[in-house]
Amino acid sequence: MTGGGSSGTGAPKGTPSQRQLRVAEAMRHELASLLARGELRDPALEGANLTVTRVAVSPDLRRATAFVSRLGRSDVALLLPVLNRGAAHLRGAIARALKLRLAPEIVFAADATLDQAAGIEALLRSPEVARDLDPRRDGGDE
Repeated sequence: MTGGGSSGTGAPKGTPSQRQLRVAEAMRHELASLLARGELRDPALEGANLTVTRVAVSPDLRRATAFVSRLGRSDVALLLPVLNRGAAHLRGAIARALKLRLAPEIVFAADATLDQAAGIEALLRSPEVARDLDPRRDGGDE
């Protein structure tokens, strides 16, 4: 056996291996760079301000899901078909940049984390919740 770790021993099932995490982070960084440089020359992506929030790689390293969000907007789902059409081109660029013998097949998906965070923040700011969180309340309900 080669490598510098215990290939998953003791880790809960479904936990990504160190290799998966390394490949995923390297892919996230390279995808973000490629998209920022306008590697996909599609008019729909012009000025889109996309962010690759995370990449999840399958255990066999053959598939990767790249989660993207659009800064300041929630319509990233409209751009997913454009990104998925260009995924093969990006896959080749990633294989060259990261010197991977076989780069994972890339599928793009919308990252709902920022929308969920905004929803939670809105909920916390609602008058009902703000009233319940007020430290000046003495606990007396009506």
